[in-house]
Amino acid sequence: MEKNAENIKKIAAMIDHTNLNPCAKKADIEKLCTEAIKYGFASVCVNPFYVPLASQLLADSPVKVCTVVGFPLGAVSIDDKASQAGLLVDEGAREIDMVVNLGLVKDGAWEDVFEDIYAVRCAINDVYIPGEPKILLKVILETCYLTDEEIVKCCQAAEKAGADFVKTSTGFAILKDKDGKLLPNGATVHAVELMRKTVGDRLGVKASGGVHNWEEAWAMVKAGASRIGASAGVQIVS
Repeated sequence: MEKNAENIKKIAAMIDHTNLNPCAKKADIEKLCTEAIKYGFASVCVNPFYVPLASQLLADSPVKVCTVVGFPLGAVSIDDKASQAGLLVDEGAREIDMVVNLGLVKDGAWEDVFEDIYAVRCAINDVYIPGEPKILLKVILETCYLTDEEIVKCCQAAEKAGADFVKTSTGFAILKDKDGKLLPNGATVHAVELMRKTVGDRLGVKASGGVHNWEEAWAMVKAGASRIGASAGVQIVS
């Protein structure tokens, strides 16, 4: 895709401008929100603590507040995920990115995987205010840990549970080869293509982790991504 003004605007509108750094300061979140408004990003994605601040800063803009639940491991109880999601929506989040329980996935406990996601969907619905735009739920699969079959089954569980998106990665996974060398842990074209093939046009697909520039972003969109999660949003569209 040619990097012209029209296409830059199109890609920018797909970006969740992200700062999930555990050391992020208030000034960093203020900068993130200012950039999101300036460049027309879809949302800012922040840690739960900063949801009230981001909601205040973006109150008069079309940029949504996105946050994370069960992040980055996904290994908390269903009740914890559900209660956190409900609280964060109450505080102003309009998009929730939850991490699936990978232990359940590896056990092949697909009904429990469904329940994990469905509980968050229900908690979001319980605090939804009628007449407002739908609160989006994105399910992070952490694809670097999964087989193709597990990716497909996770996507199916997410769709059954009422999720709006499936998402590749947290960007925080650690994957090593037999010699201890770090391996890629973020979005891949293969994973995005597989996820899109599985959910069709019924759900969105978010490519997140390791998307640093225009070429990488476009490769993900071409593979089927409808959202890009990136801390390099400004770099991508500049």
